[in-house]
Amino acid sequence: MTALHRMIALGALAGTLMAQRPGPRAIGTPPDPTTAAQNRVARLTTLLDLTTAQAAQATTIFTNSLTAISPLQATLKTDRQTLETAISVNALSVIDQISANMGTVTGQITAIQSKAEAALYAILTPAQQAKVAQLGGLGGPGGFGGRGGRGPRP
Repeated sequence: MTALHRMIALGALAGTLMAQRPGPRAIGTPPDPTTAAQNRVARLTTLLDLTTAQAAQATTIFTNSLTAISPLQATLKTDRQTLETAISVNALSVIDQISANMGTVTGQITAIQSKAEAALYAILTPAQQAKVAQLGGLGGPGGFGGRGGRGPRP
């Protein structure tokens, strides 16, 4: 078999394998920041008996937080794709650079989420703050039932 025949056979095999590979899972579009904030405030209202005024403040806090995080998440998505490419071509210096950037962006996201949690905690009554303590905190970035949140502890 000549080199040309081998390349053609290899290309056909790769094409066949790629055609059989399952595509990405169909996932719905994530909610916009306002809807996500409203959903979170609805959960918090149930857990903490937020007043109407507190719920309105919390909605603003979380909408602003999620809006600020959105471009950072887009940056992380791009960085993950760049990292995958760098891994496939063994570009070690690019891996170092992109990994450091991802760490910085992740830190920025954590800071924004933590400041939102602090702002929420500040508007709670002492009884609500006691309930938060009883539940084991607000669950960290993401809050109760949010992405990555640890939720209530036994």
